[in-house]
Amino acid sequence: MKTIITACLALLLCTTATAQSNFYKMSFGGGFGITTSYADVEKHSKAFAGNLVFDYYFTPFISLGLEGQMGEVAGGDIDTDPYHRQFINQFKAFAFTGKVALGALTDYEHNNFLDNIKGLYLGSGVGLIQNKMTGIVRRDPLTDAYYPGSDESKDLRIPINLGIDFFFPNKYGQTRLLLNVNYQGNIILGEGLDGYDDSSRRFRSGSPDIYTFLSIGLRYQFGQIGLSKKSFF
Repeated sequence: MKTIITACLALLLCTTATAQSNFYKMSFGGGFGITTSYADVEKHSKAFAGNLVFDYYFTPFISLGLEGQMGEVAGGDIDTDPYHRQFINQFKAFAFTGKVALGALTDYEHNNFLDNIKGLYLGSGVGLIQNKMTGIVRRDPLTDAYYPGSDESKDLRIPINLGIDFFFPNKYGQTRLLLNVNYQGNIILGEGLDGYDDSSRRFRSGSPDIYTFLSIGLRYQFGQIGLSKKSFF
């Protein structure tokens, strides 16, 4: 009987061990991508931006972090816009964000498809954007109408992230390197994104200014090691 009990305990410990895995609790990295504006001008132009990201992981699939961005948002066209409006915003932005990945909500260990997309996540946060117009049409070249606004301003920013992390384990089965693809929509609570702040309703779109940021980047995980109840690989 003693031998049977010892064997059962050993089996239980072995089963528990195989159902757990280690993970690094921090990551740092950056990326590069394309911005698209949706502001109070007709043309939604594209430009380029980059970002740096730091995340702290409570589990392999739940994190809080800080993101910084720098680049350009552009829109309008002096030739085709009905009011000949155009802007280029050389912006800087940061935000505190949280993310929850599919791996936290699903039993991916027993499903190959779910295992392949366990890094798919949704997240949001809050931050600021610092706007600086490096190119903007203030006067209509045909009518000489003046379009007021600020060349430099700061606005609240709400980022909404949809993305996926692809994990690359090392020889010990732990993840150090992540490939990240992210699509971010940014809701701007203010009128500084396009540099125009007109009182006339003819320029209002009826919705807040928005820009999107589609990026690809790399993350390096490091720091304290945590223990996950789920097997990671």
